[in-house]
Amino acid sequence: MLKYILKRLALSVLILLGVSMIIYFLIRLMPVNYIQDMVNAMNQGGATVPQETVDAMYEMYGLKDNSFKGILSGYFGWLGNIARLDFGTSFLYRIPVTDVIVQHMDTSFLIAIIATIFEFMIAIPLGITAATHQYSLRDYVVTVLVMIGISLPAFFFGQMLKDWFAIKLGWFPPSGMETAGSSATGFARILDIMHHLIIPIVTMVILSIGARMRMTRTNMLEVLNADYIRTARAKGLSESKVINKHAFRNTMIPLVTTLAGLLPSLFSGAIITEQVFGLDGIGNVALDAMNRGDIPFIMGYNMFLAILSVLGVLLSDLMYAVVDPRVKLE
Repeated sequence: MLKYILKRLALSVLILLGVSMIIYFLIRLMPVNYIQDMVNAMNQGGATVPQETVDAMYEMYGLKDNSFKGILSGYFGWLGNIARLDFGTSFLYRIPVTDVIVQHMDTSFLIAIIATIFEFMIAIPLGITAATHQYSLRDYVVTVLVMIGISLPAFFFGQMLKDWFAIKLGWFPPSGMETAGSSATGFARILDIMHHLIIPIVTMVILSIGARMRMTRTNMLEVLNADYIRTARAKGLSESKVINKHAFRNTMIPLVTTLAGLLPSLFSGAIITEQVFGLDGIGNVALDAMNRGDIPFIMGYNMFLAILSVLGVLLSDLMYAVVDPRVKLE
């Protein structure tokens, strides 16, 4: 096990090196130029920015030389800072990128972890019941509802729920994390936040359960047709024991693969949902940084997600040995 983990960690370092190179070169070639946009805004406001000041800003952020040699030199400098966990300073916020991520990550993580818990609680039982009652009315109803959820775009479905339940009925706040001007503290503040997050969480859950439910249903149908399931039934085991003890555990093996993307999804933010509901999450911040050319934040944010993705794949591989005793990690 230890040998396998060390081997995968070494491979992960090589993968991250390749990802870092792609991220840096692509971001450096972006057509958006934050420094030039800021200078233009200052000039339009009546101020005159000397060229020497502009050159000094490019020099400070390592953006002055856009030749291949200059970009390559900047990459190795940035990579050295990353190795010291220094992701640079954000153009927009004028603070370290890590501080920006930490400040806005809690909102996205809170929404994502609650939505993921409900997703598993709903999608897996629905997938199991649809498989065990194949071609029944229950199976058709579940499949139709899931297909509707899969087909709806996040911006449309979120805006629809917002229009119905927030604007027309007034049951929930239309946007934000907390009531504007509220001085609530303690449990009252928690209730206020929960009240604001109900519609965004419902949006994410409904739009995400479809894929996991379909995967659970497909895997369960394959397992139910296996020889050992017929043997278990022939031995006189109850149907609930056959499903819950024998079939479900083997159904989990393909589902473990999806856990590789779970870790980065918890911290990456739901960009569209956060935009629709005006949430100050990391996804919304990342989109704003991309539009305004905040190069240090974009590079740091994407590298942060790459690290989480590699860790997610490693944890997914290790989980195979937990759900399937036949798997030996060597």
